[in-house]
Amino acid sequence: MTRHYSALNLIKEGLNNQLGWQPAFRSAKPKRSYDIVVIGGGGHGLATAYYLAKQHKISNVAVIERGWIGGGNTGRNTTVIRSNYFYPQSAALYELSLSLYEQLSRELNYNIMFSQRGMMVLAHSEAEMEIAARSVNAMQLNRVDAELLTRKEVHKLAPILNFSPKARFPIYGAVNQPRAGTARHDAVAWAYARAADHLGVDIIQNCEVLGFTRQGGKISGIATTQGEIDCERIGVAVAGSSSVLAELGGYQLPILTYSLQAFVSEPVKPIMNTIAFSPGAGTYFSQSDKGEIVFGGALDRIPSYAQRGNPPAQQSVIAGLLEMAPLLGQLRLLRQWAGAVDVTPDSSPIMGPSGVPGIYVNCGWGTGGFKAIPAGGTLFAHLLATDTHHPISQPFDVSRFKRGELIDEGAASGIAH
Repeated sequence: MTRHYSALNLIKEGLNNQLGWQPAFRSAKPKRSYDIVVIGGGGHGLATAYYLAKQHKISNVAVIERGWIGGGNTGRNTTVIRSNYFYPQSAALYELSLSLYEQLSRELNYNIMFSQRGMMVLAHSEAEMEIAARSVNAMQLNRVDAELLTRKEVHKLAPILNFSPKARFPIYGAVNQPRAGTARHDAVAWAYARAADHLGVDIIQNCEVLGFTRQGGKISGIATTQGEIDCERIGVAVAGSSSVLAELGGYQLPILTYSLQAFVSEPVKPIMNTIAFSPGAGTYFSQSDKGEIVFGGALDRIPSYAQRGNPPAQQSVIAGLLEMAPLLGQLRLLRQWAGAVDVTPDSSPIMGPSGVPGIYVNCGWGTGGFKAIPAGGTLFAHLLATDTHHPISQPFDVSRFKRGELIDEGAASGIAH
């Protein structure tokens, strides 16, 4: 049963170091066997476990996390949620996720602080405006909300942008998705963890997978730092570590891992009520509920698993930010970090059987993993429970690379926005 607190109780608990609060979920120890083990305690892994229990009534499930839940890319992103993709397959996937996000606080009884403030992709020339118009038409045909804004309409939504006649990237207009927005990343992880735990799922932290066990040519379990665990099926949702687990499991993935930098400024009063991305400047930004400017840019150029800041990337991204909104140059940088993102040749995810019986993969989200958490969990749970694809996940099977049926979303997914 969910416990409710009055404002006075919240203040008392805060002064008392929350000694009266109960943990949101159990700190479970692994059992000897489960029906399904999900490797990865980020948003996708936790959502998968929740939907397995909620929709498919399979609660004998363990989520195995090497560190702590939400400590990977789920907690190392800029929290943008959108579905303004070009191809029908991508539009169906991300629109499912956005639709689920819109109801998620109610569904999980947890405020994820989803703020639908909209997102603009700026156009900086007449030619880009023509491409923008085509993009809007494609999105509307895919039943995704999108509109073409004039320069005047962009100025009304975001007057702090650079509208100077001497701007390096003059603003002609923008593609806008009004339903796009941001959410609190750790709240999404905690909400799914609590909900999955309440349905009987074991969440096991600080448990590293060392290898896979086999019986009769099929994967039968995993070896971990907390012992061996038997299971019928294994779902791998480990983002930047996907290729590492693939090597342990004996399967291959067309993935390279890169660091993606993100930045947060000191907080200021509200000055930006939407999300803006400039393809010319290669930078995007929004303002958090606390007042911080949250911004980022392109991937680091060299493949890496590093999660630390990178000064050259900092210089490049901040330069782009100041091209977009020069007045932000007065702010002090508060934090910088990186996430390790797994990128496929067509910048679209991979979901399906790994090629090794008993192992299924959910990976290759690149810079778009956070926005896809509810859909990724729903579709991956369907796959693990039924051993068949959902129609929306079918196009993203790894076999598409052999068939040459790529879903090239490089333009929409090339940077984290």
